[in-house]
Amino acid sequence: MKRFAFSLLLSAVLPLFASAQTFDIHLDQPGAAIQPTMYGIFFEDINFAADGGLYAELVKNRSFEYLNNPLQGWKAFGKVQVREDGPFDRCPHYVRLTDPGHPHKITGLENEGYFGIGLKEGAQYRFSVWARVPEGGSSELRIVLVQPASMAESQILCEKKMEVKGIEWTQYEVLLTAPCTLDKAALRIFLSGNRATVDLEHVSLFPVDTWMGHRNGMRKDLAQALYDLHPGIFRFPGGCIVEGTDLDTRYNWKNTVGPVENRPLNVNRWQYCFDFRFFPDYYQSYGLGFYEFFQLSEELGSEPLPILSCGLACQFQNDSMDAHVPIDQLDPYIQDALDLIEFANGPVNSTWGKVRADMGHPAPFNLKYIGIGNEQWGREYPERLAPFVKAIRAAHPEIKIVGSAGPFPEGEEFERLWSEMQLMGADLVDEHYYRSYEWFLSQAGRYDAYGRSGPKVFAGEYACHADGKKYNHYYASLMEAAFMTGLERNADLVQMATYAPLFAHVEGWQWRPDLIWFDNLRTVRTASWYVQQLYSRYKGEQVVPLTLNGKPVSGADGLYASAVREGDKVYVKVVNTSEKQQDLVLNFGRKNVRATSSILFTSDRLYEDNTVDEPNLIVPREVAFQGEGTQVSIVVNPLSFAIFILQIK
Repeated sequence: MKRFAFSLLLSAVLPLFASAQTFDIHLDQPGAAIQPTMYGIFFEDINFAADGGLYAELVKNRSFEYLNNPLQGWKAFGKVQVREDGPFDRCPHYVRLTDPGHPHKITGLENEGYFGIGLKEGAQYRFSVWARVPEGGSSELRIVLVQPASMAESQILCEKKMEVKGIEWTQYEVLLTAPCTLDKAALRIFLSGNRATVDLEHVSLFPVDTWMGHRNGMRKDLAQALYDLHPGIFRFPGGCIVEGTDLDTRYNWKNTVGPVENRPLNVNRWQYCFDFRFFPDYYQSYGLGFYEFFQLSEELGSEPLPILSCGLACQFQNDSMDAHVPIDQLDPYIQDALDLIEFANGPVNSTWGKVRADMGHPAPFNLKYIGIGNEQWGREYPERLAPFVKAIRAAHPEIKIVGSAGPFPEGEEFERLWSEMQLMGADLVDEHYYRSYEWFLSQAGRYDAYGRSGPKVFAGEYACHADGKKYNHYYASLMEAAFMTGLERNADLVQMATYAPLFAHVEGWQWRPDLIWFDNLRTVRTASWYVQQLYSRYKGEQVVPLTLNGKPVSGADGLYASAVREGDKVYVKVVNTSEKQQDLVLNFGRKNVRATSSILFTSDRLYEDNTVDEPNLIVPREVAFQGEGTQVSIVVNPLSFAIFILQIK
């Protein structure tokens, strides 16, 4: 592939090109309405996306519940004992700190955080803990943030004293202010003062400045990166974690609501999925649970789409039917789905509506969609889906149900599952595709030929995966942009689309490419993020047919295009995957238009992307765009994605 020095000139006041191809934009033939849910986000707790990522908790294993090693993530010194008769029945472990027995010895704990604890200069951090003095009276703790690798005389960055009183479990907190910016700090807790024995449970450290200021909140920069995508739909919590490696480790939404101190730990199936990218300390604290997902959906302005287990464990990891719930034992799983709808939408005097209200949201979340199953296949999936559909339709006919077409976007099983979804009356079918450059280009016209009766399409997981280049880079994002012209052109059928996966920690990933990368302090919006953001920002309200020689522009001469209308504005998206400049004419028939501006997304660094050190290496830029009349000339650079914005006069 050649490299190019790209000009910033896309268009100017130019005569119509004699040899230019003409795009006919049929403003007199309005197409389908574009759903508000058209472009959205899909969250799965992979790549440390939740704990250590979006969820702003900085303490790893805060309740001492990690399996086989309740002190994983901690260093204990002096006399420290792990006990398991604590105040929270679903998180029973806690630690007891006792006088070390010598005036020059020290008892306490140190927490390493997730790949270290990130601190920002001048920012406040809320340390909280449930504690008691089991023998009565009072004791003292020193809460210290340290730089373990410091070459200074002292490792201590800042500290506060905390007095603990009485035999009853009580929550205490202090605020610490970071004196510097540091990506790998640690938290230390010292037993001090009179050194009376203290019990500690649910040790927590949060930045005060979380997204929307929530105490059990999200990391602000990562949530902002979601907000800036303007997502119309928010699919959660997965993905494969919905299924679990086995049913015991499936994602159980009922364990994720209620007081955060009493949400039980779950093993993350991505902990052990790949032995070549293995993280034995990868668990789900459930601090980011269904209440927080619904709340975040509301704050992002997106419709929530929860996905629930259909009673099948991950079929990639289980060959035997013994791993799954027998059909005649599905009632508890079906009830979970009905109870979730009540949790989201029920009145405050209902069982689960009261749980929501007690958590701080008496108003309903107005849930409209629910997905049952993730990437299931075989006859066992529709057999299990059917009783869910029957029960949900009977109790909540207003809820739209999303079914699955399996893990692959073609083949006999894909076709069979589509037929099953049609027969069952699913409202949407979730298609997934992680495919090559060639696939994304060849499939830009995928939905032109789909039948229009039956379920709509949810492109629930997709990303361009190139052989030998399975990482984020500009060229892959260009392939995605070309493919998405076909999603937009077929908005009557395709009503939701979400890239996957969403997040990845630079030190803790299992899967790539991903939409947003981050370390303990910084965020990277990838080239693919910008493609998603541009489509969402300029999604319009209605499709406008755009043709070349009477046909959709879906690969002719390396060009891909779509057009939409929003009020008196027209957004024309053009992707040029060829290595040559393209001279084009936009023909609006009898309608007069005026060019207002254009957005250019391009790079000569085809196989590179933004990084934590260079976050703005590849970004869109606004470019002057002029011209008016019924026809407007444009120049489209090689290997570029451009959006032309015009106003109907």
